[in-house]
Amino acid sequence: MDLKSLYTDMLLQESNNKANMRELSSPTFSELGHNPSCGDEITLQIEMDGKTIKDASFTGEGCAISRASTSMMIDLIKGKDIYEAKELTEKFIGMIKKEVEVDDDLIEALGDAVVLENVSNMPARVKCAVLAWHTLSNIIDKNFE
Repeated sequence: MDLKSLYTDMLLQESNNKANMRELSSPTFSELGHNPSCGDEITLQIEMDGKTIKDASFTGEGCAISRASTSMMIDLIKGKDIYEAKELTEKFIGMIKKEVEVDDDLIEALGDAVVLENVSNMPARVKCAVLAWHTLSNIIDKNFE
């Protein structure tokens, strides 16, 4: 299987991941993220246990890239300290903006989300990929810093 096929398969699989696309019964935080250029709109919900992300989910509509990126982010942040989650958002956004080099450390930190690196070559899709990450960053900035 070539890298393009792997990317496409993973993108489709994650964009249809219903485990992360649901409402939480008692979210600690809820934040709307909207991309007016394409119409993607998500509501990110976070359930906290102290400063640890106990659970996360999203609802809304978006393209495959937006949904996949959101789902990958949720899988990555569950169980993480809020400050670790903030660091991951900075790494992911830096990768998409080509400000951070993709190396073994970044691959280990971001896991499957690294497959979205090539979105940086499609300027019209960058906002789709970073929507959830900016939404999470907004939650953290408003409530923890």
